[in-house]
Amino acid sequence: MNIEKQRCSWAQTDPLLRLYHDEEWGIPERDSRALWEALMLDGFQAGLSWITVLRKRDAFRKAFKNFDARTVASFGKPEIDKMLENPDIIRSRAKIEATIAGAKIYVAMEDSGEDFSTFVWSIVGGSPIHHQGPIPASTPLSEKMSKALKTRGFKFVGPIIVYAWMQAVGMVNDHEPTCFRRGHNRKSAK
Repeated sequence: MNIEKQRCSWAQTDPLLRLYHDEEWGIPERDSRALWEALMLDGFQAGLSWITVLRKRDAFRKAFKNFDARTVASFGKPEIDKMLENPDIIRSRAKIEATIAGAKIYVAMEDSGEDFSTFVWSIVGGSPIHHQGPIPASTPLSEKMSKALKTRGFKFVGPIIVYAWMQAVGMVNDHEPTCFRRGHNRKSAK
C-alpha cells in the first residue's frame, strides 16, 4: 500500500514544486552564499510566481556564475546586455542590476569580516521560528529584516519578499500542520 505524503497545499500541483518543497523549502540554510542566492532569486520573483523562478533557476545560476558574489560584483554593461537578451531568465534590468549591486554589498560585508549568514540569522535570534496559525504575507520580523537589508543597500527586499525568503531558507517554519515536513524542523525551532 503506497500512501502519498501530506504536503503543504502549494506544493501539490507541480512535480518541481513538490521536489523543491520536500528537499529545500523550510530547511534551515546557514551557508552565506546559498542564503544570498536565495535572496536574489526571491527578488526576481517580485510580481511573478515562484514556479516561474524555480523553472529558470538553473539558467539563473549559469547567467550569474553560480551566484559567486565576487564574480557577479565585477559584472558590467556587457554582462547585463547579455542577460537582457537571455530568454531563459527573467529579463528585468532593474532586478539584474539589483543582483549585481547585492553582490557588491555581500563582498563588502565579507571583506570587512562580516558573515552574511551570521548577520541575517542574528535578526531572527539564531534559530528557526515555529510559526503557528494562518500564514501571513509579512510579519514585524520580516519588516525588521527588510529594513536591515535595505539599510545595507539591498534592493527588492520588501517585507513580503523577505518573508517568502525567510520561509524558503528555514528561518520560519511555515509548513502546514498536516505537512510531513512540519515536524522535521521542530527540534531546531523556538
